[in-house]
Amino acid sequence: MKVIEILKISRETLKVLQDSCVKVEDCKYIELYEQYNKIVREGGKSSYAVAVLSERFGISERKVYYLLSKFSKDWKIDAVG
Repeated sequence: MKVIEILKISRETLKVLQDSCVKVEDCKYIELYEQYNKIVREGGKSSYAVAVLSERFGISERKVYYLLSKFSKDWKIDAVG
């Protein structure tokens, strides 16, 4: 399959993601979000979870907080007429 074929198949989804400021590269942090929720659910403090995940994923704590905020937002899809 060629790249153009994948883009054609995924065009609408990619457009919605782009309009919502979701970057395709964010998918590599899905595991980070799931691990954060697990640590907190098991009684770990938020700041501890952020520090651990920052080291584990090799990113700054600020980036972890940014990702958590971004992934936690409710997604509102504008009605297309």
